Amino acid sequence: MNLDSKSRIYGKREFVKIMSDATYSMIKYRKCIKKVSESFQTNLMLSVTEVNDCAICSYFHTKRAIDSGIGDEELKSLLSGNHENVKKEEAKALLFAQHYASEKEVYSVETFQVIIDAYGKDMAYGILSSIRMISFGNAYGINFLNLKSRFTKMGRVKGSKLINELFICFSPIIIMPITFIINLFRKKQY
Repeated sequence: MNLDSKSRIYGKREFVKIMSDATYSMIKYRKCIKKVSESFQTNLMLSVTEVNDCAICSYFHTKRAIDSGIGDEELKSLLSGNHENVKKEEAKALLFAQHYASEKEVYSVETFQVIIDAYGKDMAYGILSSIRMISFGNAYGINFLNLKSRFTKMGRVKGSKLINELFICFSPIIIMPITFIINLFRKKQY
């Protein structure tokens, strides 16, 4: 049985790039991430997750948002991808997060400059780092669920390949340390 899913399907190369970008951000911008409040990070992560449709991440970050005291209307806005009822000071960053995910982790220097202008350089890099980390979480979580589904009564997720599911679920054990070492010496990037 093939199961239709709205979740994004990831390829091996795409996943390695996402993992490398997340690792780079964790190394180079760890101080910047601390400038973004937990509730703001959660909102960024919900914006990305809404686009990619990762059930695991959606559950975790929705619970985290509720526990932090988010209002009902703001939560509904984030979960629907409509940023009508979000905090005005977070709106540009949340739209950037949504754009980043919908464009498959590609954005222009000019677009990111708008975020730097709005939030300052350190905060902007903290925002980008948060977005990159949830992108990695989404890619991993979706493929984990696709692999799990394949071996249950639900069946194979349409468009997902077993080789990609296995690679994405097990490759971080080997590839993440390699990307960590490479990213220690990588020159600055946007």
